[in-house]
Amino acid sequence: MATSFSPTNLTTTVSLHGSQESRISLPIRLSPPSSFLGSTISLSVNSPRKLNASRRSPIVGVQEIVKQKKPTNSLLITKEEGLVLYEDMILGRSFEDMCAQMYYRGKMFGFVHLYNGQEAVSTGFIKLLTKTDSVVSTYRDHVHALSKGVSARAVMSELFGKVTGCCRGQGGSMHMFSKEHNMLGGFAFIGEGIPVATGAAFTSKYKRDVLKQNCEDVTVAFFGDGTCNNGQFYECLNMAALYKLPIIFVVENNLWAIGMSHLRSTSDPEIWKKGPAFGMPGVHVDGMDVLKVREVAKEAVTRARRGEGPTLVECETYRFRGHSLADPDELRDAAEKAKYAARDPITALKKYLTENKLANEAELKSIEKKIDELVEEAVEFADASPQPGRSQLLENVFADPKGFGIGPDGKYRCEDPKFTEGTAQV
Repeated sequence: MATSFSPTNLTTTVSLHGSQESRISLPIRLSPPSSFLGSTISLSVNSPRKLNASRRSPIVGVQEIVKQKKPTNSLLITKEEGLVLYEDMILGRSFEDMCAQMYYRGKMFGFVHLYNGQEAVSTGFIKLLTKTDSVVSTYRDHVHALSKGVSARAVMSELFGKVTGCCRGQGGSMHMFSKEHNMLGGFAFIGEGIPVATGAAFTSKYKRDVLKQNCEDVTVAFFGDGTCNNGQFYECLNMAALYKLPIIFVVENNLWAIGMSHLRSTSDPEIWKKGPAFGMPGVHVDGMDVLKVREVAKEAVTRARRGEGPTLVECETYRFRGHSLADPDELRDAAEKAKYAARDPITALKKYLTENKLANEAELKSIEKKIDELVEEAVEFADASPQPGRSQLLENVFADPKGFGIGPDGKYRCEDPKFTEGTAQV
């Protein structure tokens, strides 16, 4: 049986209805091609006649509705929810802006990839999750960690390489991890995190079905459009569908893989179509609108908690800065960047809150001031925090550091000044 949900102004629809017949129909309704990558055509896909109908997963249908002014009692969010969303998005944007300042001042090292412009995706999904739900990220992971509840202090300190960071300074920008918050890591190489997320979802399924525990935990795996051409993506979609795992695969399609346009790098740019191909819902949503993302996320998370399996959600978004802070960002067209800058997700939410009298300018300014102070304090804390000791160098490298890591005298070999020169006796 197919479920349907109808968020306001949602730009796309996908519905796959199973039946006893051998034909699965996929009515697809999308906004005009000039706005998004989607097509307005309707498709039908022939399925094998021997397909066991009992193995078909229920597929979500997303129904487009026309823009209209709603009465107050029909608003998509309450005032409290709206302020939570706004604060989280402001935190993400302000934090990343501060990261850019600190990077250029030499406080951060290596590659730093910022999330500016994509805040609606992180906030739209993660603020619906519980503390025991899991999140797996990519190298663009600071804001995912913040949305999941990791403190600004811990994230900033990690970026500074300090011992007070969430990974004690050993992860840096691309490897945010917090066991306490079930933030299962950022991953530097594309596709690495998807199997980890699938494993976390399998753990939830095993606890529920085999150990008979009351476990409704879900996992959200974030990754980019470039990752969707990697093998791990397809392998994990297949496994998740087979086992009906409680996982949501979230494609943050910002249209560019470093300097490669998404339209040039994949045979079919509509990533959401890969969901129905594996027997799960595939949904394409405007990733610049937190309310649309949130409505899709609600249904996907609810399906997962009910034991109905995975969902693939393609959020079409845009990064406002270069791929990393080392990227001069000269390959993208200026007009394209201006077009998406005009659709800033924070500005859109602010407009919604004020127009619907959910918040006034003073309340929103108060949130912005609070976040500015929080981020500045995080920088001061990180700057004043101690550097990791030399003895920490080999932690989390060897299961048993004796031998190479620890010498006969019981001391870490890395504490020998000659170790980093490569002249120590090993």
